[in-house]
Amino acid sequence: MQIAVALVSLFSLLSLISADVVTSFKPQCMEFFYRGMVPIWGEATPDAARICQRFVNRYHFATLYDTHHRIAVYSAYHFQPSNGGGREKRWFVEPQLVNSSWQAGMKTGEKLGKDHPGVYQGERQALNEDYKNSGFDRGHLNPNGHHAVPSSNATFTLTNVVPQNTKLNQNAWRMYEAELTDLFRAKCSKAYVLVGAIPSAHNWIGKNQTKRVNVPDYLWNAFCCVDNNGKPVQSGGGSARNTKDNCVERHSLDGLGKFLKRFTNKPVGELFDNNCI
Repeated sequence: MQIAVALVSLFSLLSLISADVVTSFKPQCMEFFYRGMVPIWGEATPDAARICQRFVNRYHFATLYDTHHRIAVYSAYHFQPSNGGGREKRWFVEPQLVNSSWQAGMKTGEKLGKDHPGVYQGERQALNEDYKNSGFDRGHLNPNGHHAVPSSNATFTLTNVVPQNTKLNQNAWRMYEAELTDLFRAKCSKAYVLVGAIPSAHNWIGKNQTKRVNVPDYLWNAFCCVDNNGKPVQSGGGSARNTKDNCVERHSLDGLGKFLKRFTNKPVGELFDNNCI
């Protein structure tokens, strides 16, 4: 009897560890947070889902996902120099946001539909069809250009994108990401990054008179660079209104904390352990 109970307990633990949608980022996604510290920012988001983004049987980054607004609160990753892989042409969804008992690992909506015919996939997440003819880009939070293949492919999950103004996405925000690439290559042995969105009060992509995907008011970014010994060497962040204003404002981590405080009555807390000092 004791052996049977032990085997059941072990099976339950292994099932939890293999899951994509988890109750806590620990233990499988902690590598994407500096010194294993998950920020308290966003923890109070109602119905938030914690996703260990899994692709080709590996974890590539972590996302705190707002299932009500159907956009990410933030994605957390560490920078990888690109290895020149091509741009992914598919868009993925998270099966376990449809049914928690389904298989782990992102899939295309088409493939998931063949596995589970007739099941609606969009109750708790955005779908590719939501973005079609919406006037908005599928704006990556965790950018594909900050990764090597296959991690770059994994960023093409709809749980990692938000409706982004086309001009901002293709100009100022893209240039800001490129600026960070140069900084991370030149100054950092490893760079830990958070990229998030601030939902709007009333701006949504609608389909069939239904609010489907919230159009965020702002995008924001925070980074912590460390040397070969894990010692912080540089930090900072940026924010941008999600409009054709096409401008990114740079911040210190303290300044970014003050910026985020404007949008919540909850404590913001540190985004990185010891504020990356």
